[in-house]
Amino acid sequence: MKYPDFYDEVEEIVMYDPLSDFLGSFEDGLITYDYKSIVAAAGHSCPTVAGAYLMTLKALKELYKSEIPVRGNLKISFREAIDDGVAGVIANVISNITGATKISGFKGIAGKFVRHGLMDFNAPISSSARFTRVDNGKSVDVFYNPSSVGGDPKMGLLMQKTIQEEASDDEKLSFKQMWQERVKLILIEHSDNSEVIKTELLS
Repeated sequence: MKYPDFYDEVEEIVMYDPLSDFLGSFEDGLITYDYKSIVAAAGHSCPTVAGAYLMTLKALKELYKSEIPVRGNLKISFREAIDDGVAGVIANVISNITGATKISGFKGIAGKFVRHGLMDFNAPISSSARFTRVDNGKSVDVFYNPSSVGGDPKMGLLMQKTIQEEASDDEKLSFKQMWQERVKLILIEHSDNSEVIKTELLS
């Protein structure tokens, strides 16, 4: 499986999953998520998928500091409805990492390892998403806005030509490279740019 080299430069997310530990799925319940695996699950790499990954990474750092984050111990809230814009895409990425779902997740074993009911939509928040630890109630708001990270000015035209099947092979390749270059800028060069992504610890 070939993919852009920068995928391997993106910081990984390590989670402890009690359910995985209980069932022996991964040794000690430790699971490593990288950007490549998230792209494989989503089927594509774009500013939305990149943003959801980055939002999760930043939120976990704020809520857990030097601790290993616990999968299934996070509630996620969104201000949009699940079918508004790209909210569903973002929710799917975050769900893949944290295990949180609204209604489709694991129902648990003897009351433990429950994953459903951990996502809310149409929440009264102003941020892109709010992450809350179930065990201690601490929350962090995450704000994500990639609009300041522009791509190559030719990208829009090449996208249009590619969609309309009017692009040459070279133009198709150029479009793909330009698209992923913007994703790289977001994930690598601007991962600590507060104009692109920032967090606010609430409690």
